[in-house]
Amino acid sequence: MSRAASAASAAPDASAASAMPVASAASSAAPAAAPGPLVEIAGLCKQFGPPSAPVRAVVDVGFTIARGETVGLVGESGSGKTTIGRMLTRLTEPSAGRVLYRGGDAPVDLAAISLRRYRPLRARIQMIFQDPYASLNPRLRIRQIIGEALDTHGLHQGAARLPRIHALLRQVGLDEDHAERYPHEFSGGQRQRIGIARALAVEPEFIVADEPLSALDVSIQAQVINLLSDLRDRLGLTLLFISHDLDVVEYLCDRVVVLYLGRVVEIAPTRALYDRPRHPYTRALLAASPTPDPALRREIPLLEGDLPSPANPPSGCVFRTRCPLAEARCASHDMTPRPLGDGRWSACWRDE
Repeated sequence: MSRAASAASAAPDASAASAMPVASAASSAAPAAAPGPLVEIAGLCKQFGPPSAPVRAVVDVGFTIARGETVGLVGESGSGKTTIGRMLTRLTEPSAGRVLYRGGDAPVDLAAISLRRYRPLRARIQMIFQDPYASLNPRLRIRQIIGEALDTHGLHQGAARLPRIHALLRQVGLDEDHAERYPHEFSGGQRQRIGIARALAVEPEFIVADEPLSALDVSIQAQVINLLSDLRDRLGLTLLFISHDLDVVEYLCDRVVVLYLGRVVEIAPTRALYDRPRHPYTRALLAASPTPDPALRREIPLLEGDLPSPANPPSGCVFRTRCPLAEARCASHDMTPRPLGDGRWSACWRDE
């Protein structure tokens, strides 16, 4: 386990643990949950560029996220993780596919509805961005940044507005007087807490966390990991956690979705995937994760070369050009993940 995840496991974030939860005015009046997973993704695709020479960033991605579950989305840089997260929040428009959301009276296809119809759902579906400084307006005070979210959705207006902002800041381990400061007056970890407070301001039930730890040092990462874990448990949040840090994913997530060149290659419960990865790419990815013990020898060699171009991917299994187990049949193999039982899926023909 990485130093950040180890620290998170051993030493809970005192500020987050002591903060009182903010009561949700909407939770008591929320409609009964529809059956099935909270989010169901099927055939999700995204391509950029002209139709004559498309760049296929995401290809036929499908997985589900149960209510209250934390799903980790992992893969190399350029594998399509952030693009998927942005499509779920409609910051990037999908090219094809379905994103079924069951957070209201009836299931809604987030990929098919207009942005006007999607706008009321933004209070239920929020995003925590990778760079906390770039996502905060440097000209606004923190109370204005968080207050914008409240104003947009008509929540906690008038005299209730400032107490709500103060309560949110306390909930993420900050002080009330921080509301009068500007983003540049905070450290990276504090700015990420502000981003989390802004996401929580509109009382969401589903949050896409896009690599929220990558810009932070190890000690601050541990605090933010504990904060997210604490908020998830106390508020009943559902999380899609996008990360490069496989040790943090192991610590925080219930299931893991592994991406390669915009395709899903393996899905499994976290413990099962880390104990026995099935797809060759997953095994190579876990083998590349650094270990603090210099005496441990690496059993699986590191992958050589870079990701192929999404504008001209290999035929069949797109991982075959780097796979140490590739055979001739891989050039024509269908990349659709197949069920292996016990909630596991793999796109390798060796698992059939």
